[in-house]
Amino acid sequence: MSFRPNFSAPHSLLIAIGMASMLVAAPVAPAFSETTTPTPLPKPTAAISARAKPEAAVTPRSTIMVDGFRSAKFGMDEKAVRAAIAKDFGAKDDKIQAGENAVERTQILTIEAPDLIPEGGMAQVSYVFGYTSKKLIQVGVTWSGKTDPKMTAKMLYDNGDVLRSHFMAEGYAPDSIKTNVALPNGILMFRAADSDNHATLLLLQGTYTTGEDGRKTLTPASLDLLYSADPNSPDIFKLPEGSF
Repeated sequence: MSFRPNFSAPHSLLIAIGMASMLVAAPVAPAFSETTTPTPLPKPTAAISARAKPEAAVTPRSTIMVDGFRSAKFGMDEKAVRAAIAKDFGAKDDKIQAGENAVERTQILTIEAPDLIPEGGMAQVSYVFGYTSKKLIQVGVTWSGKTDPKMTAKMLYDNGDVLRSHFMAEGYAPDSIKTNVALPNGILMFRAADSDNHATLLLLQGTYTTGEDGRKTLTPASLDLLYSADPNSPDIFKLPEGSF
């Protein structure tokens, strides 16, 4: 099964939600490769990166509310989101790209955002508006070689480690938290929800190769962070049941 064959994860709500629900490990525990000599990854129940030191146990500070990204809140219309983008990034309207997801029939606003994570490279932030509501239903952030030609595998690993550690301390509903889940195209580094089932997903995606020992090595191509208002029933176009 292939995820995200032609477009980035923030532009496809269905693909992101499909990844989140596919919480099963791959037949072979994957390994990550950022050099010519890959470091094996422990079993998916262990830390996501074999390079990283074991993380100390973290105690959630409080129950988090996932309501959007920075000043852009779920339920805002396009005008309000444009104002939020201007406030958060100082971006003028001519720097905000408008587009459409032809499959889901959702409208999208996209901007470039440098150093959302210090020394993390240029990211692309996408704001997705519902098919029927025309209100903000999802925000996605992507780091990749397409968003920043200087992006490296190490930067993707480091960005992912920083974000995962941050989210683990944020107070998500404990029974909703999933980490280090092997997927066909990468790793679900983090998935959790708040008390209203607003979801946060962190996906490291790339290409696997299989070594002589049978273990898989992942060369990452992108890191995708998604905030979804309703992961179980997103406001996107769907053909009526039984219509075909």
